[in-house]
Amino acid sequence: MSRYRSKTAATWIAATLGALGLHRFYLRGRNDIVGWLHPLPTTIGLVGVWRMRSFGVDDNLGGVLVLVLGLMISYAMLCAIVYGLTPDERWDRRHNPGAPVHATGWGAVLGVVAALMVGGAVLMGTLAFAGQKFFEWQLGA
Repeated sequence: MSRYRSKTAATWIAATLGALGLHRFYLRGRNDIVGWLHPLPTTIGLVGVWRMRSFGVDDNLGGVLVLVLGLMISYAMLCAIVYGLTPDERWDRRHNPGAPVHATGWGAVLGVVAALMVGGAVLMGTLAFAGQKFFEWQLGA
């Protein structure tokens, strides 16, 4: 029998370290190809943050790379929300087959609330920054 996978743990892992793909490793193991692809765009986004801090906000490459980081964080928060809102029966059928249904307490709900707050702020900031860069590019052309 495989190990038990907690919905609360998966929700919080996705909310805190999901941009690195650790939630996928928790649920699917170390052989998950998509999980191994997560660190690359996150690292590229962090390079964008470094470029913008070093060269200023007018660095076009840094601006594009920061958007990648915003999308990765938003995706991780979406995964946390989906995990936390999955009904317990469906969660256990998918991730803990053959095990009795475990009732999830408030931990998953609080993880969803945190993911909604962070994800909403990051996604709105990413969209606003992308819109600003687009209009600056249009004015410069």
